[in-house]
Amino acid sequence: MLKTPELAMNPNPKVTTKCYGKIEKWNDKEQAKEHFLEAMMNSDGAEHERYSAIYIQLMNGLSYCTDEED
Repeated sequence: MLKTPELAMNPNPKVTTKCYGKIEKWNDKEQAKEHFLEAMMNSDGAEHERYSAIYIQLMNGLSYCTDEED
């Protein structure tokens, strides 16, 4: 029987991000996380906030992540 974390995992590692209006499709969610973590750590101000928003969405398991506010 599957354990709870395995059930909660998204089997599809693909993710789409939209940052500064540019849409990127990633075949590996881990690569997207690495990219936005590095970008977040090397920026400040509004740019840091945009990258952080996407990184947090990736960490929460979303398959579409954007820097735009609702």
